Amino acid sequence: MATDGTSLAVGQRVNVTIHDLAFGGEGVGRVGELVVFVPFVCVGEEVQAEITEVKKKFARARLVNVLRPSPDRVQPRCRYFGQCGGCQYQHLAYPAQLQVKHKQIRDLFQRVGGLAGAVIDPVVPCSEPYGYRNRIMVRTQWNKPQQRLELGFLGFDNKFVVDITECALAEPILNEQLTQVRAKPPPRGGLKVMLRVAPEGWVVPNDSFFQNNFFLLPKLVETVRARLREAGSRRLIDAYCGVGFFALELADLVESFIGVEYDRLAINAAKANMTRRGIKNGQFVSGPAEDYLGGLLARHPGEPTTLVIDPPRTGVPPDALQRIRRAHPQQVIYVSCHPATLARDLQILCAEGGYELVKVTPHDMFPQTQHVECVADLRWKGPEIPSV
Repeated sequence: MATDGTSLAVGQRVNVTIHDLAFGGEGVGRVGELVVFVPFVCVGEEVQAEITEVKKKFARARLVNVLRPSPDRVQPRCRYFGQCGGCQYQHLAYPAQLQVKHKQIRDLFQRVGGLAGAVIDPVVPCSEPYGYRNRIMVRTQWNKPQQRLELGFLGFDNKFVVDITECALAEPILNEQLTQVRAKPPPRGGLKVMLRVAPEGWVVPNDSFFQNNFFLLPKLVETVRARLREAGSRRLIDAYCGVGFFALELADLVESFIGVEYDRLAINAAKANMTRRGIKNGQFVSGPAEDYLGGLLARHPGEPTTLVIDPPRTGVPPDALQRIRRAHPQQVIYVSCHPATLARDLQILCAEGGYELVKVTPHDMFPQTQHVECVADLRWKGPEIPSV
């Protein structure tokens, strides 16, 4: 057995003590001076692992056996766990998952964003750690050796589809829909099927975004409303507004609002949702949020304005972040499902004494997985910056 890590080879079995869980879910251990990443482990465990990849500074391995289990280890509820790539933490007790995610956010903010002093609230838990997803996408793949169509989720190896009959994270009605799809599957491999539960009281096109967890959604709204109320802004801009969810949930707190979204179907739905609610103090426009930001922010110079941004996982482009800095609305509420890109973007917004990060409130919208939704509250503290 290698002791210094320099002679590790693919296929070799090693004993590793896990001292951390990295963002993404892999356990972190060492063999000599070489870092070894092992999935499906808990902090403090000693495990036997088989090396699957060796690089200059790290190696990856698969879990073979848990030699000394953690008290936080639990039996996964899903029989596909470890094969399906959707979950990373079913082996970890739920309170421990919340602690792990909080530490990962803190570490990412320090390492990626240079925000060592960030105030990060405890992760808001979900009342239903299983059976919470209101939207899943299954895909098909032709299994040539076995001459059959696989229908399920991409596997942990990101190569093949794992055939599933149910998803432990999905709401029960989605598993009923999955059974129906399996009874009459798509005609060939390479196709995807979207299954979703329509949110009550909202118009949402099938391919448009809506938060995937109805159980924790009220808490998320409560947090965003509290942050906006504290700032006392009179105007609201909702970038990446989708079907108008945040704009309409916050409309009663401001004099006027505007939402922008590139998805035309979503904008039409946002207008319908506004009409349904009898809300008349706002409007929705269709177009790339990045292109509209400068003009929207400059529309009411000097007015107390809050900008809500809820972008895709890739975050906000740097040039759009600079537009925000130049216009410097008094408050930015950044909602993100990817802490690493959030930390990167906050570093730009907070650079040179611009915005001050008041606090971050994580919400566990995705139990059993590596993902977590964060609400970051930023307030402008910098000098006036020319808008040209």
